[in-house]
Amino acid sequence: MRDMVIFFLLCLAGRALAAPQEALPDETEVIEDPTTEEPVGANPVQVEVGEFEEPTEDVEEIVSENPCQNHHCKHGKVCEVDDNNSPMCVCQDPSSCPATAGVFEKVCGTDNKTYDSSCHFFATKCTLEGTKKGHKLHLDYIGPCKFIPACLDTELTEFPLRMRDWLKNVLITLYERDEDNNLLTEKQKLKSPPFHPIPLLTRSPRPLLWQVKKIHENEKRLEAGDHTVELLARDFEKNYNMYIFPVHWQFGQLDHHPIDGYLSHTELAPLRAPLIPMEHCTTRFFEACDLDNDKYIALEEWASCFGIKER
Repeated sequence: MRDMVIFFLLCLAGRALAAPQEALPDETEVIEDPTTEEPVGANPVQVEVGEFEEPTEDVEEIVSENPCQNHHCKHGKVCEVDDNNSPMCVCQDPSSCPATAGVFEKVCGTDNKTYDSSCHFFATKCTLEGTKKGHKLHLDYIGPCKFIPACLDTELTEFPLRMRDWLKNVLITLYERDEDNNLLTEKQKLKSPPFHPIPLLTRSPRPLLWQVKKIHENEKRLEAGDHTVELLARDFEKNYNMYIFPVHWQFGQLDHHPIDGYLSHTELAPLRAPLIPMEHCTTRFFEACDLDNDKYIALEEWASCFGIKER
């Protein structure tokens, strides 16, 4: 987990804070103008959601002189004009993908094959549409494929202890850096946090910054560090309420396509893909969260995985 925190800090220093493509809707009584709602800070280790989007439909906006100009295709497809001068989406030739600059652009598929970039991966996946192999093929993690040791039962038990503490520390870091770098605008600071349309296990009209500030100023808060699992377990038991909001916050950061209280493999990928090379229990942990094996992680399943009780 120490490597994860180092990676997280490098992400903060090396690039602007990522934000979700769509902010979750506010409580109805405080919404002033939903059409101009601004995104709230996102987990900086979580990569851009769009990197892993696999929209089910191709969208045509405006017909122009170039029929493909405003015709958008999902990842792995490009627009071409048919004999009737109508735009259509066809699978992209992997060889047409931009040249990669380094090993950091490589990705590993669930077929345990290294692809030069996400562009090469999705172009290849497109050619397999309609096949059993294509249905099962997903982007597994960022970086070239490598040996990832099996996750032992004892390690699986320890994983949520570190993950809970890490999510809490991510929010604390965002709060501390916001005062200097203005990661949140004044308008965002005054807004209520983005809430899920279905009832959360805990709900509050308090602003997001108020929630994090309360955790930050709590004298009992366990400072970030390389703690033993025994200490993390004791702290969770003593300061349980301090971990509820960070766990729910991360779920809301991922649940976007659509906002329905369930995380699909694609929605989970922006968090899961960067973690797998550093935390070898990531895959097994999220698979275990899907208690009913329906390929989706419901909000209640997510909370239960992190030890958050239903209220």
